[in-house]
Amino acid sequence: MECELIKQGFEQGSCQVLDFKEGRWRKACESTLRYEDGIPYRLINAIFLSRPEHYLSIYQSGCNFSCKKCHSWHFTQNAVGDWMSPYDVAKEVEKYLGEYEITFVSREHATSWHARELCIGCGSCVMYGKRGKRCPGVLGVDKIELSPQGWGPALNIVAFTGGDLACQPGFYAKTTELIKGLNERVWVLFETNGYGLTPHNLDLFQQAGIDTFWLDIKAFDEETHRKLTGVSNSRILKLPAEIKERGFVLEVLSLYIPGWVETDQIAKIATELAVVDTEIPFTILAFFPEYKMMDVPSPNMWQMIGAYNAAKDAGLRKIKLGNVHLFVNTREEYEILEKMAGRESL
Repeated sequence: MECELIKQGFEQGSCQVLDFKEGRWRKACESTLRYEDGIPYRLINAIFLSRPEHYLSIYQSGCNFSCKKCHSWHFTQNAVGDWMSPYDVAKEVEKYLGEYEITFVSREHATSWHARELCIGCGSCVMYGKRGKRCPGVLGVDKIELSPQGWGPALNIVAFTGGDLACQPGFYAKTTELIKGLNERVWVLFETNGYGLTPHNLDLFQQAGIDTFWLDIKAFDEETHRKLTGVSNSRILKLPAEIKERGFVLEVLSLYIPGWVETDQIAKIATELAVVDTEIPFTILAFFPEYKMMDVPSPNMWQMIGAYNAAKDAGLRKIKLGNVHLFVNTREEYEILEKMAGRESL
């Protein structure tokens, strides 16, 4: 299969995945994407209501990055899953809409960042008949559903997640069109590394009806980005402006990785975002050892607070810290963190 990025004049991704049937490494688009009678099929590892995002997630095999820190490497770096067409995925979405009591949110809040404003996923209201201490108090107990990853609402959001082949846009465009045909108020979100979001592909996604992007900016420094992912980030750093110009909803994530991506880089990423729009939601996620970076520790609380303050000083107004359990070990530490960053940021 010809590389769509090369056809559009860009560098090919770092997209080799292990194809068990072939017994060798192949391009992700060759092992996890295929066409039959003009219909695209993707290898899908799973589809279920995910937490803490509270939306239906489509976990895809294959990716155009080879991230050393990948937390989904068992299905993104390996060709595994079931072959599904856009029509198959649309059937799963239709089933989701019928099976759960759907909580509708506005398009502007169709993000992972906004999810905890509705529910923190503790399940206390269902299991003990009373709200937890940190419950936002927004939803009734009738809106809380049990899914494979725990309690919470079922939002009117469907997300492409896991592996990322935005560089091959046909599958995503057709699937989005079919989902919108079911209900125009079902928002389609794409969790992406951004590498496949060329101007042409962004225009195609806009026409198809994709609503929002969760952009994972791996690093600001290009050398660090190449070491982490196998490719340059020069185009990715320009994406926030290009995404916002087209009217998409945007949220951004960056991972704090000790010794790799620390406060200085996170501050620069935040500064770039603030130039575009100070209201872009930004999550700073704590790294945990995984895949080829098992020897790298998680950050500590003070490192995360430093990164939070740097993003705030850069001008961003909507900042959250994620994976709090990795860097907060005592009630005292949590109280310190809550005092310095605010409950709304946790």
